[in-house]
Amino acid sequence: MIEKIREYLGAEADYLLNHECKTIPKERLTPPSPTSVDDVFLYSNRNNQVLRSLQWLLSSGRLVGTGYVSILPVDQGIEHSAGASFAKNPDYFDPENIVKLAIEGGCNAVASTLGVLALTSRKYAHKIPYIVKINHNELLTYPNKYDQIMFASVKQAWDLGAVGVGATIYFGSPESTRQIQEVSEAFQLAHELGMFTVLWCYLRNPAFVKDGVDYHTAADLTGQANHLGVTIEADIVKQKLPEVNGGYQALNMGQSSYGKIDKRVYTELTSDHPIDLARYQVANGFMGKIGLISSGGASGENDFAEAVRTAVINKRAGGMGLISGRKAFQRPMAEGVKLLNLIQDVYLCKDVTLA
Repeated sequence: MIEKIREYLGAEADYLLNHECKTIPKERLTPPSPTSVDDVFLYSNRNNQVLRSLQWLLSSGRLVGTGYVSILPVDQGIEHSAGASFAKNPDYFDPENIVKLAIEGGCNAVASTLGVLALTSRKYAHKIPYIVKINHNELLTYPNKYDQIMFASVKQAWDLGAVGVGATIYFGSPESTRQIQEVSEAFQLAHELGMFTVLWCYLRNPAFVKDGVDYHTAADLTGQANHLGVTIEADIVKQKLPEVNGGYQALNMGQSSYGKIDKRVYTELTSDHPIDLARYQVANGFMGKIGLISSGGASGENDFAEAVRTAVINKRAGGMGLISGRKAFQRPMAEGVKLLNLIQDVYLCKDVTLA
């Protein structure tokens, strides 16, 4: 399997597979493992029902017994519009095909909207873990705006048989204060009802694009977003791979004053290597105790190679897995299954180790 992975990585194979992380050494982390529920959550305030839900997540799909997860997320019908999301493969207007892709693709869970999961719940909620995404940003309001608002309640997710709830917070946005309060309250109720919680820790603010550089994926800013997410008891955090660093520095040029940072974040805790940047994200999740799943990103011309690269960086950084949607469902189902299996193969490959 390692040769296949090297082939997809191409010229970056040695750069990514042989890297040793010296910024935050792996010995400081609590990496994913088959006993993660016992090692981390057994001593937390999560009740027995949450522990059972988390264990079912880790005991499902092709990655059973590894501590890693592969999740199919399909909420783009709301977030990006159904036409833009499903035009490449109209079969996925049908909610059942979304769930079928997750099952046939060997995923640990399927994450989608209340409507999708409610319509299929009696047939599939006992066959694969359901994660209901309870808030969304919709793009029908004119002019478009960017604000995560509640579309579903935690009780509705519990009623349909879900074992987890997911939500997004746009950290850094003018609406983030309200979103933090709403999601924190929802996560508390989800835990009381025995469901685990997944938080999309995304950044959104026009000011984060400065001098032509997009700092929405800066390691220092996304790392802090992750830290805010685990503070409101996300059991898993979802984040985009870091592509740059120095967001705090860029936003503090000139006369501006933004946040607080220590220069050692840049000189000691990170480097320019993508695995070291992702390692900083992992560290902000309580040194890996709260698992980091990386976003699979948009569909393009090199989906298979990009998916392998993302999985390798996530795994070697100490992450928990991948949550990949558009790369999988915006193609024929057989190809989508192949892509999901390829991602899972990276986590099953013992030659891809913690850096």
